[in-house]
Amino acid sequence: MLIAAAFVVSGAAIAADDFEGKTARIIIPYGPGGTYDNFSQAFAKHLGKHILGKANVIVQHMPGAVGVKAINWAYKVMQKDGLNMLTPLDNTILNQLLRPEKMRFDARNFTWLGSSNQTNMVLVVASSTGVNTWQDLRKRKSVGASAGTGSFDFIIQRLTSGLFKFKLKTVTGYKGSSATSHAVQQGEADLNSNNWLTYASRRPHWFTGDKHFTRAVLQVGVFKDPALPKSVPLISELLTDALDKKVVDFIGVAGLLGRGLVRPPKVAGKMVKTMRAAYTAMNGDPVFEV
Repeated sequence: MLIAAAFVVSGAAIAADDFEGKTARIIIPYGPGGTYDNFSQAFAKHLGKHILGKANVIVQHMPGAVGVKAINWAYKVMQKDGLNMLTPLDNTILNQLLRPEKMRFDARNFTWLGSSNQTNMVLVVASSTGVNTWQDLRKRKSVGASAGTGSFDFIIQRLTSGLFKFKLKTVTGYKGSSATSHAVQQGEADLNSNNWLTYASRRPHWFTGDKHFTRAVLQVGVFKDPALPKSVPLISELLTDALDKKVVDFIGVAGLLGRGLVRPPKVAGKMVKTMRAAYTAMNGDPVFEV
């Protein structure tokens, strides 16, 4: 597994003077708004107090190429001083495998600190379309909104369309999950696909009341998200072809990456232990919330 489960290190292994009076930086692969920004801002707010020396932690947005600009930069250019981190894309591994010519990194070589969120990708359709279940998407032409061909929302829309013969046209070029959701809100698109946390944290009203504005019709993950209605099926549950199921199961693992932090390759081992210990403490802190 590429996720490194954060583990506790004894205080003796952590040198306060490595961080005292210094500023750590978290690179965000998208612009402001959305769950990458939300989680990164929360990391910056809470992580520093769990590092001996109380380093100041700031964030920097580096949007471009659907998040790929930042992850390529982190791998090749980011300083390896232990003070620089990246909130990686949840589809980092998929991008490396599906678009190797664009990805200038090997995900196995990043220093993975941990994850603070594991949730599924969800296909969400506006109720005004008359779609109530995933089968209904076979009966009508639909338009989906996507950030771009390298984004997870594009992968999920094309995957489900191919597997289940949806009459779906995916329009790319939207600047992140907030923009694709706005397109659905404004009627520019019939559906989009995001991490469930995106909807739960920013558009919860879409799924409440007597007349829901949207419906979740499919989810992709290792297990069903307990926050979703039990009636929303996992794609893997609907498949009979063994190869299709293996592909979907592999893609679903991306949900386990969620939102977390990585460092570039070859950061000093002591620095890695220090930050993993701090990350563990932050995740367990009752005041840490996004």
